[in-house]
Amino acid sequence: QVQLVESGGGLVQAGGSLRLSCAVSGRTFRSHAMGWFRQAPGEEREFVAGIKWNGGGTNYADSVKGRFTISRDNTKNTVYLQMNSLKPEDTAVYFCAAVYDSGWRLAPVRGYDYWGQGTQVTVSS
Repeated sequence: QVQLVESGGGLVQAGGSLRLSCAVSGRTFRSHAMGWFRQAPGEEREFVAGIKWNGGGTNYADSVKGRFTISRDNTKNTVYLQMNSLKPEDTAVYFCAAVYDSGWRLAPVRGYDYWGQGTQVTVSS
């Protein structure tokens, strides 16, 4: 069983920064690719960023490229999402997710098996 707990959300002004964290329980963290997704009110959940088990193969949605950075610390069983130059359209509930890394070149954008409960990010204009 893999359990994920997000933290670090909050209210920030446009142009500001936040860093989200996702703590993962279980010894399987090092074999899993990790992803961040978000869901705005009335919208479908969308992929934001992903990272392979070894920290490589990072993958980003076009809307966040150059502003967000995903990283992981396998010694702490934690994955991070550094969000800079935030915009009001980044407002959403952010979820982290995990999937067994089957050897893809890049972290996948779908097909994740384990999900956290989410953390709210609100960007004011």
